[in-house]
Amino acid sequence: MKKVISWLIRFVPRKYLQRVGGFGLKVVGLFYRGSAVTCPVCNTSYRTFLPYGRIKPRPNALCPQCLSLERHRLIWLYLQEKTTFFTAPLRVLHIAPEACFIPRFEKLHGDRYITGDIESPLAKVKMDIHAIPFPENSFDAVLCNHVLEHVQDDIQAMREICRVLKPGGFSILQVPLFGPLGDVTVEDTTITDPRERERLFGQDDHVRKYGRDYPRRIERAGLRAIEDDFVNTLSREKQKAYGLVPGEILYTGIKP
Repeated sequence: MKKVISWLIRFVPRKYLQRVGGFGLKVVGLFYRGSAVTCPVCNTSYRTFLPYGRIKPRPNALCPQCLSLERHRLIWLYLQEKTTFFTAPLRVLHIAPEACFIPRFEKLHGDRYITGDIESPLAKVKMDIHAIPFPENSFDAVLCNHVLEHVQDDIQAMREICRVLKPGGFSILQVPLFGPLGDVTVEDTTITDPRERERLFGQDDHVRKYGRDYPRRIERAGLRAIEDDFVNTLSREKQKAYGLVPGEILYTGIKP
């Protein structure tokens, strides 16, 4: 199973996986049913989550039912416990929306929940994150999860997120951070060879590898950066039960 999933996500374009991957994984999930772990997004339990990763698949990562990964489950719990996302009628922009979130967030926020992406078949609005087609001060929250490592100019993208946020609004700005973690972000958009990008940046469609300076990059865009260790406030039992990564930092940006 590790090899199959690794091959699929490495070589099949994401837009096709988004359309057809869910059904097959739900069938696989029937053989993983149990009670050791529970996905908080879809509330389905398994003896373990599926492995996931392009080169070295991570164990206990992918929910077969809703396709959530560790980071999605962390974001769900964070929004539920530390924001008004689940209790107030917010206007939300979700960039490159994940399948596990879309129906649930639409149910919560209705027409106030807008999805946008330059190529995803799941998004309602076709848009370039460098020039978001909404007026300033339009949204209470912007969700941007594992997007900025793909784009030409991440600072400009975050400036646009800042522009369309209302004062006091928040953004979720998760990016991959993996060792060896440097002090400074390494980027080079002129590198186009897929294998070289994979070697330098961790994935063939990434154009940068973030370092410890990531919060400063968020602040260069005009947002107040917050590094939240929310996962560490949960008990070890909850971390295991939800398939979370201990120590994972959640990055948010608040518009002053």
